[in-house]
Amino acid sequence: MAKPRDEMLTIREVIEEIGVPRATFYRWRQYKKGPKSIKLPNGAVRIRRSELSRWLQTLEESA
Repeated sequence: MAKPRDEMLTIREVIEEIGVPRATFYRWRQYKKGPKSIKLPNGAVRIRRSELSRWLQTLEESA
């Protein structure tokens, strides 16, 4: 059986899911405070679903 693929989210999908403005998300990326992202050869940025979950869990633990 094939292993399920880790969903690749767009920035739009991530900010809608966590409920922050786009500018806030980009500021987090600039200061290395957001989830790890992947920059594709065409310049598009994606965030793995597993990385978003891991990042949110670290925030939960530090609250």
